[in-house]
Amino acid sequence: MTRSTETATALYDIPGPVARKRHLLYGIASTVLIVALFGWLLYLLFDTGQFTAQKWNPFTYKGIQELLLRGLGNTLKAFAYAAVLSLALGAVLAVGRLSVHRPVRWTATLLVEFFRAMPVLVMIFFIFVALQVQPLPALVAGLTLYNGSVLAEVFRTGIHSVDRGQREAAYALGMRKTQVTAFVLAPQAVRAMLPTIISQLVVALKDTSLGYLITYEEFLHAGKLIASNLDYDLPFIPVVMVISPLYIGMCMLLSWFATWVARHQRRNPKTEATAVSSAEPGTLLPRVQ
Repeated sequence: MTRSTETATALYDIPGPVARKRHLLYGIASTVLIVALFGWLLYLLFDTGQFTAQKWNPFTYKGIQELLLRGLGNTLKAFAYAAVLSLALGAVLAVGRLSVHRPVRWTATLLVEFFRAMPVLVMIFFIFVALQVQPLPALVAGLTLYNGSVLAEVFRTGIHSVDRGQREAAYALGMRKTQVTAFVLAPQAVRAMLPTIISQLVVALKDTSLGYLITYEEFLHAGKLIASNLDYDLPFIPVVMVISPLYIGMCMLLSWFATWVARHQRRNPKTEATAVSSAEPGTLLPRVQ
């Protein structure tokens, strides 16, 4: 007789025959509902003429393709700048919040709480309009201030998540606070922080689309120019159907990378138990007479 591999937990019991049938019916009903909704949406798109050749012809022109590629490149450039600067700012603010000096700690805390509470769009508009900054630096600065403040909390929480005994052992060896943080706490905290860091970078990637509001020629801005063209009968829906999968694909790629990092860290040999060799007989000491 084979033993079932399913095990119950404190929050979930193994479903019985009746529950399995009920879950199957729920699954079938949900699938039918989703298929029906998808079919209804397709009917509306065909009924409103969203798949006519006139609306899709723009994407066959070389100029339109170059416009979209240029917008995609500008989006990736803004994201790259914002990601690097956000990580650097987050590290600096996290060090400030962990400082033993009260003025430094209070200043860092005030900056983190202020930029976390401030809407990203407001910061971008303020930098662009009030400070008269160019679109790309204004977009990158707004994304950096917000995401950097969030990452600062991620870094600080990661450092505090390390077992207290690690810190005490390092101090017992005579290491200074900077050495303890840099060589003992931070390397161990990185394993726990990496998935969250990459997830926050997904947010930064999506927020680059706010650049079109300050006339930065990113991917969404290029799509807006095409969608508002009267010569192509305002192909708004086709533009959305072209741009959305690319945005979703880039975000899913970063999310997949975060999942891969978490799985890789769990299989990291440094986190696994080290095999201890068995004791072997050695040379006996001579008996003291």
